[in-house]
Amino acid sequence: MSTVRISRLHFPVTTLGPGRRVGLWFQGCSIRCPGCISPDTWDVDVVAPVAVDAVLEAIEPWTSEADGLTVSGGEPFDQPDALATLLTGWRARHGGTVLVFTGYERDQVEPWLAEHPDLIDALVSGPFDLHADQTLALRGSDNQMLHRLTPAGAIFSVFERPADSADRRLDLMFDEEGGAWFAGIPARGDFQRFRQAMRRSGHRVDMTARTAGAGE
Repeated sequence: MSTVRISRLHFPVTTLGPGRRVGLWFQGCSIRCPGCISPDTWDVDVVAPVAVDAVLEAIEPWTSEADGLTVSGGEPFDQPDALATLLTGWRARHGGTVLVFTGYERDQVEPWLAEHPDLIDALVSGPFDLHADQTLALRGSDNQMLHRLTPAGAIFSVFERPADSADRRLDLMFDEEGGAWFAGIPARGDFQRFRQAMRRSGHRVDMTARTAGAGE
């Protein structure tokens, strides 16, 4: 039985690709980019592995409404077998596009892509660089590359342009424990300004920010 370590699963996510998407964050990252906005997803042992089939069953109620699936982390390619099994299951259930964020360069994951053709429609590759510019849509830093891997991936061509304010929107979500979290790719410094504003208003801020391919 294939298992996977998952940090977060949510629907709908509107800030990480076109349309209303299922968002799936893997837990565990060996790359650990300085300035990563999601260090809570680095340690693999903080969550127990679950069956990939259980994840697919959790997604099932959303498939009729979802425009696609966005996978981030953590680092999805640190669990390559689970990633392949999960995306194969998604393809069997849904025709929506698949976008995957990875901190690896494309040549590092090319063997996986060759072994599993057509599972990923678009890939954002490369580590987050705290010192690089942040001007491109769907990327946390401009060194990251957007690759369209299938004909269906043409829908992501809209993100091959400079970012505007709409690209820096954030989805605000609430978990069952009453915590709030964000999904999206913020402008650099946004969360620091948010923390400062909340503290000035007298609120205690203990915020875990989960985003894809971003940093601050």
